[in-house]
Amino acid sequence: MTGLERIADRAPTAEDDTVWTVHVGWLDSVPRSIQMLFVFGVFVLVWDLNTRFGLVSPIILPTPGETLADMIFVGKNILTGGYMLPALWITLKEVFYGFLLAIAIGFSLGVIVGETAFGERAIMPYLVAIDTMPKVAFAPLFVAWLGFDIDSKVALGAFIATFPIVVGTAAGLHAADTNSRNLFKTMGATRWQALTKMKLPMALPQIFTGLKIGSVGVMAGAITAEFLGGGKGFGELIRIAASQLNTPRVFSLIFYLSFVGLGLFAFVSWVQRRFVFWHKERVSTVTEG
Repeated sequence: MTGLERIADRAPTAEDDTVWTVHVGWLDSVPRSIQMLFVFGVFVLVWDLNTRFGLVSPIILPTPGETLADMIFVGKNILTGGYMLPALWITLKEVFYGFLLAIAIGFSLGVIVGETAFGERAIMPYLVAIDTMPKVAFAPLFVAWLGFDIDSKVALGAFIATFPIVVGTAAGLHAADTNSRNLFKTMGATRWQALTKMKLPMALPQIFTGLKIGSVGVMAGAITAEFLGGGKGFGELIRIAASQLNTPRVFSLIFYLSFVGLGLFAFVSWVQRRFVFWHKERVSTVTEG
């Protein structure tokens, strides 16, 4: 019996199997809450040192203590039903309506671009061209077209948030592998059945990626429209505070808006984990052992 025959006849052992091990670095093993606290601490320390040693003018950058005191004032004003609560409610409505509008338009255009050759060849180039334009420049136009009311803010927020949703949807529809496509063709599935039963479920991770990017953009769009086109929301309060050189108020309002943006982003992430439970977004180092 030759050597090759002896190897072929020998039963496989555990040593013959390929074992994959995941090596996690010491930094990645630290709990997420501690990591976030560390980054926040470094940020505040650098901020405090810049203001303490006069590296930045206090007119431009307030101290962390001044900003915290103003955040407490703003929080009390909101909780007690002061004038900032209606402003916050207006901004929340602008963000909510703008995000819903962006989802409707972005998903529809994404399906057209991802499912039809006409959409990919004729519509997508225009969408890319529009996305390369400076979005802030459209704020006065939306105000001129739709007025100083909530409509112009909703429109600009949706305008900024739409493109990531389009790209995520279109890219997700192309994620279906060849075997799955051929299987559905073999089973005689219609184009609609293939879209709803195969392509859209496989596209959900990319679609939610676009939604998460859009959730950040819609906030920026609404505030930009308020800042440049007037209104009664937090953007207008920021504009007034900036004109008065009240930088602690500007920073505190910006931080509260960031909390709103984080809340919307966290909600979209929660929905993704709820409905796309098979897809895990993890960053790890895998080596073969």
